[in-house]
Amino acid sequence: MSEPMRIGDVSFWYADIGLPSTRRPPLDGDSSADVAIIGAGYSGLWTAYYLKKADPSLKVIVLEKEFAGFGASGRNGGWLTGGFAWNHERYMATSSREAVRGMVRAMNGTVDEVIRVAEAEGIDADIRRTDEMMVAVNPAQLQRLSAEVKHRQGWGEEDRVWEIGAEEAMARVAVPGTLGGMIVSNVARVQPAKLVRGLARVVDGLGVRICEGTAVTSFEKGRVVTARGVVKAPVILRCTEGFTAGFPDLKREWLPLNSAQIATEPLPEEVWAKIGWNGYEILGDFANAYCYCQRTREGRITVGARGVPYRYGSSLDTNGAPDGETIRRLVGILHTHFPAAKPFRVDHAWCGVLGVPRDWCATVGLDAATGIGWAGGYVGVGVSTSNLSGRTLADLALGRKTELTALPWVNRRVRSWEPEPFRWMGVHGMYALLNAADRSEARHRGPPSKLGRLGNWLTGR
Repeated sequence: MSEPMRIGDVSFWYADIGLPSTRRPPLDGDSSADVAIIGAGYSGLWTAYYLKKADPSLKVIVLEKEFAGFGASGRNGGWLTGGFAWNHERYMATSSREAVRGMVRAMNGTVDEVIRVAEAEGIDADIRRTDEMMVAVNPAQLQRLSAEVKHRQGWGEEDRVWEIGAEEAMARVAVPGTLGGMIVSNVARVQPAKLVRGLARVVDGLGVRICEGTAVTSFEKGRVVTARGVVKAPVILRCTEGFTAGFPDLKREWLPLNSAQIATEPLPEEVWAKIGWNGYEILGDFANAYCYCQRTREGRITVGARGVPYRYGSSLDTNGAPDGETIRRLVGILHTHFPAAKPFRVDHAWCGVLGVPRDWCATVGLDAATGIGWAGGYVGVGVSTSNLSGRTLADLALGRKTELTALPWVNRRVRSWEPEPFRWMGVHGMYALLNAADRSEARHRGPPSKLGRLGNWLTGR
């Protein structure tokens, strides 16, 4: 009898390495620090790392409700891409074209920087340099692919992003019906939980105090309040990303958009002989409701996509457990793109939230008047973006004026999301339209469906 699918338990990545057997001690009464960081995910830990590297004498405290890496940092698809999501023009509207190109260069550099730190600090995170390949399996997707290549090349990625034909794409990964692919070079595949747990270990070693099991209830200028005591600090950095809506005053700041994944059992060599994927590319498609996949070190396939995309009232998942319909959709994507894997078991299904600003553009900043900073809104590309935000937050906290603090995402503010029930209706309406567009494009094999454009317009995507 085959083993039942494991659902939730934070993520497959923790099933791979084991959940932390012990927790770091919680805050044990009132304390003080030079910098207090809320959230021990990638953003908070990278910030702490660069702060201590810049000034080892700094007293830095990281406050974490669960354990370091509990959130999206330990649940994501493992794509270290060095790119940022969506709309370059939106950043340019409040800066300049050259400033946005500078941001593109800075983002591209995060891949080498993360790998440099991992190697220097002895973090084993299954990091493998590779390419990103996004495939098109119908004419509408191919049209979007070509437009995306042209768009990114126009923003300074001429040597990094290009289009390939069906034969070359199929030779890399045999996804049925592939008409072409977009290649992005200088990316990497990672085991995300290994990366965040390794980073936490390194930050510990630098003298940063990580207080796990310490829920922050509120914060204001100079003080962070928890159930276990108050931390006084002149600089307070909010690094809570998809969990930001847990603060009542910030419920409409960033929408916690749900994403889910599955992982197969390790597949035998005869299956890989049919699929290919010898380059371990991080792989996705140009569907309107796109997917993201990787081939793991031990020969599993992980497939991620949006399931039930948003829970009413900005509610969060329960320990990473997705619903049955989401699992069914993910298994459907797996079997469509990798039919040779169909006879094999899906071992694990899990989910988590990512933070989405109203304009779908990430930000990092620090209010000089209050000393309160923030980073997030990564819209699903946080593995690399969080490294850049950590370096930038460290510079801002130290009062440095650098190339990073001058980038156009710094101190950028956008309006809040609508109150309920409008944001629930908007997000669910968007995904209903995107899924309808994908069905129409697969059936008619014509140009991109107008339903997809309408769905994106509905929420400003």
